[in-house]
This record gives sequence, C-alpha cells and structure tokens, in this order.
Amino acid sequence: MPTRPEFDLSAVQARRLALAAQGFGRPRPSGRVDVRHLRRAIGDVGLLQLDSVNVFLRSHYMPLFSRLGPYQREALDMLAWHEDSAGQTKRARRRDLIEYWGHEASLLPVELQPLLRWRMARADELSWKGVRQIGKEQPQLLEFVLNEVRERGPLRTSDLKAPQRKRARGEMWSWSDEKTALEYLFYSGQLCAARRVNFERHYDLPERVLAREVLEAPTPTQEEAQRQLLLIAAKRLGVATEPDLGDYFRLPRAESKARVAELAEDGSLVPVRVEGWQEPAYLTTERPPGLRRAANARALLTPFDSLVWARERSERLFDFRYRIEIYVPAPKRVYGYYVLPFLLGDRLVARVDLKSDRQAGVLLVQSAFAEPHADPAHVATELAAELRLLSEWLGLGGVSIARKGDLATPLRRALA
Repeated sequence: MPTRPEFDLSAVQARRLALAAQGFGRPRPSGRVDVRHLRRAIGDVGLLQLDSVNVFLRSHYMPLFSRLGPYQREALDMLAWHEDSAGQTKRARRRDLIEYWGHEASLLPVELQPLLRWRMARADELSWKGVRQIGKEQPQLLEFVLNEVRERGPLRTSDLKAPQRKRARGEMWSWSDEKTALEYLFYSGQLCAARRVNFERHYDLPERVLAREVLEAPTPTQEEAQRQLLLIAAKRLGVATEPDLGDYFRLPRAESKARVAELAEDGSLVPVRVEGWQEPAYLTTERPPGLRRAANARALLTPFDSLVWARERSERLFDFRYRIEIYVPAPKRVYGYYVLPFLLGDRLVARVDLKSDRQAGVLLVQSAFAEPHADPAHVATELAAELRLLSEWLGLGGVSIARKGDLATPLRRALA
C-alpha cells in the first residue's frame, strides 16, 4: 500500500535540495584543491560515470571541476590507482576508488564493492546479450582468459593478441571473443580493473587489486545491499522519485520499487509531494548542507554529471529539455555534438557545445544557446568567466566562439 506524503515541497525547494545534495551548496575552495576536497566532492556525488568520448574531456574529470574549480587531474588518477599523465604507475597509499558497473561504467568508492556483489552474482542474467552468451557458451575461453590474467596480469585486451573482428552494421563495438570474455569476468567480479592507461582498461585478479579488508568484508543479502544503494542515492539526489532512486545505481525496476516501499515503510525514506511532479517523491531524514548557498552555484556540467544524467528528472527539476546528440547525424543536431548545460544560481540557463582543439591550443565553443527565461547579457558574463577558468585548467590558450546560437554574440562580447 503506498505511503501517504508527509508534506509538500515547492519546485524551488526541490531544486535547491537537489543542488545542495550534489555538492553545489558549498563554495569552491579559495586556495589549492587537495585530496581532501576531491574525496568530499566524490562523496557528494557518490560515483563518477566513465565515458569514452574525448572530444572535450574525459567525462569523469569534469564533475569535480564543476564543484571545486581547477584541480590536478593526476590526483584523481591516483585515487583510482591509474597511471599518471607521464605514464608512470604510482600506487596511492590508499585506494579510494574502484571501477565497476554503478551508473553505467563508473568509478565508485571502494567500500561499495560488497554492496554490488549481488550484481556480480547475476552476471548471467543482468549483463548484456553478447557477454551473457560468452559466459554460457564458452566456459573454456573464460578459463583460458582467467588463467592468462592470473599468470601474466594485469593485462589489456591487446595483450591477449586477439584480432578485432569487423564491426557488423548497427553495432557500436567490434569486440573479439577474448575481449567479451574479459568483460564477462569483470562483470561477474572474477576480474577487476587494476587501472586505465589512455583509457584502456587493465584487468587483474581482485586479490591483487582490492585491499584485504574489502575482500573479507561480509556480503550483505541482495535486498539489504539494494536498500543501502537506494539510501546512498537518496542522499545524493536530495529529493527523488522511485525511478530516480533506482536509476542512480541502475537497479532492476521491480526490485527498486520493492526496496523503496520497504524504506518508506520503516521510515528511512520520507514521502513528500513536489509541486509540478506527477509521481510521489522521497527524502532521507538527513538534510544536505548548504541549502541557501545552492542558489549561488555556477558550473558547466558534462552530459554524464549525476545532476543531469537522468534527462526526465532534469526536465522536472529545471524545466530543461536535454538530449545527447552524439549519435545524431550532424545535419539533424539541434545544439551540437558534445553539449554541456550551464548552471547559474539554481537554474540551468544555457548550453554550449564544447571541443578542446589541442593542436591549436584553444577551447572551441561551437554553439551557445540561452534558455528562454535567462538574461543573455548576465548569463554571457558569467559563462565567459567559467569558460576562461576551464580553458586555463585544460592548458589551452584561450576560448574561441563560433557564430551558432542566440548566445554566441553576447558571449563573444563578454570575452572581448
């Protein structure tokens, strides 16, 4: 039986709860950003989604810049035990992050590993079709690949010397059987990502990647693990519907519904009504810090930032319709290839299509559009300042504005 809402929230209150929960209620550090700041920002979002598109910047670096401003990207690499930018393997004193399937491929706090073992145990059911088929149909290949990693790891796909097959029409990847076997072993928890170098994953055995206390941590029941993941999501979302909560760690929908009902029943989640929302929403009993300061945020957001990765939620919270156009043919794109929303105050006020032209040493703004409710002159001034800061952080020499979009001219004036 559905739990009745305990109180109402206005649309503004919901927005500010969401922003504060995502770390936008804190001012950016005024001095040097250190590892403590990184850990706090990672804690605010709960995980960093990985994506291979690199036309602007690898997506997992950007959410920390959005919340903290400029920082050393190598410091994030070290927390994940990646190689640094010079290609040197440097093991951090403490491994903070692991790679696994959280919200898609993600960097996750290492302490979440026990909460995801239920997903590993269900690889034959939950992984995608080609990976499931390898697991079912080629156990000898799995054993061969696992033994290769055991004897020679950490290994890349290319270390198995498997030729890439030609990609079939409509496929996004052309994985060899060996690569698919690695993915099955990774999904099922039999292998871990030791690190990435040039974004290529290096696979190794869990006992050579994870600390003993993680490996020996008790495995919760599936139901308890899912409840814990939903509470983590609820704290990071501020206020959320059941689909919002389940999507954060991509829980199967029926299981998400059941666990949210249990959490509402025991009082861990508080049902609320939000102005303009059709579905019931939920809060945790813990309020995020910086609710008032959340009205003063300023940030560019990657398409894979946890504030905006759920498109329907972004529309509900910010009245901002946002779709990734990476896979849309260029003539049919409305805003551009890699479009970042611009957060100012507690609203999404603009969007820009960004490209890092590393050869020319410039940050290209290939289009710039203001939202209908926004003041173009004010938005252009604030966006210009953020773009300058971003360009400097990326080691680029400046910002170049193309003519596409109603904000392009005001933005060029603001940068002049």
